[in-house]
Amino acid sequence: MLNLSRIDRRLPAALALVGLVAAIPAHAAEADTHQARFRALYQELIETDTSLSNGSCTLAAERMNARLVAAGYGATQFRTVVPPEFPKQGSLVGEVTGSDAKLPAVLLLAHIDVVEAKRSDWKRDPFKLVEENGYFYARGAIDDKAMAASYVDALIRYKEEGFKPRRTIKLALTCGEETDSHFNGVSYLLKTAPDTLKAGFAINEGGKGTLDAAGKPISFGVQTGEKIYQDFTLTATAPGGHSARPTDDNAIVRLGDALSRIGKYKFPVDVTEGSKSFFRNSAASFSGQTSQDMIAVAAGTADAAAYARIAAQSPYWNAFIRTTCIATLIEGGHAPNAQPQSAKANVNCRIMPGEKIPDIQRQLIEQVADPKIDLKLAEEPGPQSPPPPLTPAIMKPIEKVAAEIWPGVPVVPILSTGATDGRFLMAAGIPTYGVSAVFVDPDGNGVHGLDERVRVASLYNAREFLYRLIKNYGAAR
Repeated sequence: MLNLSRIDRRLPAALALVGLVAAIPAHAAEADTHQARFRALYQELIETDTSLSNGSCTLAAERMNARLVAAGYGATQFRTVVPPEFPKQGSLVGEVTGSDAKLPAVLLLAHIDVVEAKRSDWKRDPFKLVEENGYFYARGAIDDKAMAASYVDALIRYKEEGFKPRRTIKLALTCGEETDSHFNGVSYLLKTAPDTLKAGFAINEGGKGTLDAAGKPISFGVQTGEKIYQDFTLTATAPGGHSARPTDDNAIVRLGDALSRIGKYKFPVDVTEGSKSFFRNSAASFSGQTSQDMIAVAAGTADAAAYARIAAQSPYWNAFIRTTCIATLIEGGHAPNAQPQSAKANVNCRIMPGEKIPDIQRQLIEQVADPKIDLKLAEEPGPQSPPPPLTPAIMKPIEKVAAEIWPGVPVVPILSTGATDGRFLMAAGIPTYGVSAVFVDPDGNGVHGLDERVRVASLYNAREFLYRLIKNYGAAR
């Protein structure tokens, strides 16, 4: 028999539970709507080809500007800057003015150009966003349209919320990072419109999270400086002659000997504060001798044997503690039956921030140890600058938000062995930090290569991280 009294007693609690359940889908629906809007924004940016050969950064910038205007920003608050000589290399710049003019601005920098991608080489169309097996596939899925789309999305959310920052928030979505020998948007803006980039500090690509093979987050990387890229050309000459009557003066052999000496040479240890922090924060993830060596490197007490063990464990770690130079190209001789009259090689160096290029050239000449081999710069040096300072004002907000989204995952400063547009900003006196917040797989996710991809969850988490981080910086005194 049905007990009506028991139903009556339970009815208020049941109704309350129904109300709670009903409230959840409404909140989830709102979140899903915002996420769906971000996905559409991201897709539009991805599917706007911005490669040098066929694409247009100008069109991509205009499309992102249209979304900001649609969100309620003024028609001229953000604008597309188009260099007359490069009509497809436009950049989007603008700002949300803070309430305290005394506070230096934070600059949100991302490049919207992408590396070339041939449809015939890819399994999927590189300029169509494809969601498959928990990943988004496309050229620029990570580099660097994930960050650019997240910036625009964050600004749209702030407008909806009525958020008024204390600190001015500047946006620069630029072109030419991938092809800076052709044109570079950051360099162009620094020369023609420096106020668009003027800031107390900038956040940029470069830092990223790392995942293990099972997709578990291991560490959250923050880029705190970049090594300097520099090529050197080595040219060996000799009299030549018939190959049937060889002499000891062979240009290819002498050049090979010189390259062998360079390959064996270890540049002096030079550990930046960022690299010390990397080893300090990473030590807990290891045990035994490796952990002890990391702690010693961080403390500045490591001996030569400890540095040698660290360098031997990982090419990545070796690159964190010293300048590196390797041979990358070689050519020589003029006929298969003749002694070579000349041989030429390229040596590529990644130089620690703060070290001088002439000092590196001198050390290379010492290793060549052959007066008949000419060693010179392959091109004029690019921008050079010291690493940015690791201040609490920068790092604490990063650590706070990272702990909210990825509890227990250590925040690890890293020194970039590659190059980004941050080098131009740092040379102009703007400290720049790489904080993309995208977690990547051990294989690198095809960035610059085939079938570039990002985990869907990683993209959405990075979007949320940047939204919260920028808000923290904007509200800070």
